[in-house]
Amino acid sequence: MLMDFTGKDILNGFQFSNKELNAIMETASYYEMRVKRGEIIRDLEGLVVASLFFEPSTRTRLSFEAAINRLGARLVSMAEVANSSVAKGESLEDTIRTVDGYCDCIVMRHPVSGSAIRAAEVAEHPVINGGDGSSQHPTQALLDVYTIRKEKGHIGGQTITFLGDLKYGRTVHSLGYLMQQLRNKMIFASPNSLKMPDEITKELKSRGAEIEETDDIKYALSQSDIVYVTRVQRERFPSIEEYEKCKGSYILNHELLRYAKPSITIMHPLPRVDEIATEIDTYEGSAYFRQASNGMYLRMALLGLVTGRTR
Repeated sequence: MLMDFTGKDILNGFQFSNKELNAIMETASYYEMRVKRGEIIRDLEGLVVASLFFEPSTRTRLSFEAAINRLGARLVSMAEVANSSVAKGESLEDTIRTVDGYCDCIVMRHPVSGSAIRAAEVAEHPVINGGDGSSQHPTQALLDVYTIRKEKGHIGGQTITFLGDLKYGRTVHSLGYLMQQLRNKMIFASPNSLKMPDEITKELKSRGAEIEETDDIKYALSQSDIVYVTRVQRERFPSIEEYEKCKGSYILNHELLRYAKPSITIMHPLPRVDEIATEIDTYEGSAYFRQASNGMYLRMALLGLVTGRTR
């Protein structure tokens, strides 16, 4: 069935039907094929996409900007808040209304939870949430689904462990909804101080999610087909003292990997600090750099779909 995403905002990890998810994944695969064939793609030729990053980013910003360029669109960007009118006290709504007049789609990352919804409420063109505070990061969750499909050959009926900082990690907040929707069991493995927020756990269970919570990483690894590692995010903590208490809570290394299923897939949204030892990089199931590469194809798909240039 032809799916029409034209004009839709991409704001959270629970807004898609299974048919829509499948359409997004197939579109990402289509663009990956075209890029790897060396095609010059002009699907977004004549369009302008705005990239507004109110907080630091490497993979999300650059993969979106690479996607924009790969599709033949023009890019206008803001990556330094200090050099924008935001530094003068301009409201988010006024910034969005202004930029919306220059472009056909807005990609935005912002440190305040709920900011993507605020932006979408005032923009006439589609808004794609590149991460809003500790709330949602839907494009990361979608590229994670794409990665699991590629690494495992299918998605559904698997067990995935979310490991590390589940309190502030917006990637797992979005991905949890998609894992529930796709019928994957979840194990939340973290120190008590960094556990998944109760409101998210309760919401997922109310939707029928199968969830275990534990602080035993060895047990979690022994049960899992996929482990999704997150860093302890210093920038989200209210104080450096609180961060120091949690830093390095769980570090995945060869010693711990002995307890894992032989075919386990290791994922991480990156950047990593010390939560995955570099000795793991050569392990066949370490997918995190492949995962990062998949981000460009997935974001090409979203840009093509919401602008109506890809169906």
